[in-house]
Amino acid sequence: MVFLVRTDLGMEKGKIAAQVAHAAVELYKKAEHRCPDKLRAWESEGAKKVVLKVGSESELLEYFRRYANDFCSAIIRDAGRTQIAPGTITVAGFGPDEDEKLDRAFGHLKLL
Repeated sequence: MVFLVRTDLGMEKGKIAAQVAHAAVELYKKAEHRCPDKLRAWESEGAKKVVLKVGSESELLEYFRRYANDFCSAIIRDAGRTQIAPGTITVAGFGPDEDEKLDRAFGHLKLL
């Protein structure tokens, strides 16, 4: 799985962790129905998760538009109870899928 986190929001580490966890759970639920074979392979190979950074909502949404149909995907919007305004898009998640396929799409982005 790959997670794209917006760095322009200034989220604290715990907030980022919670948002990525929301995306992971959402992707897992989707993968159970859409691509159970990929999910089982991902689990058997160690359930790899990579967190990358993007600089803006528009950049995140561009990746989502480009790759949402190629992978199981999820957009996370914050509930607005702590640091971020309600409805703010914080993270996009993709996968699980083959490392090579995810690397082709997102490998040029920097780790968070």
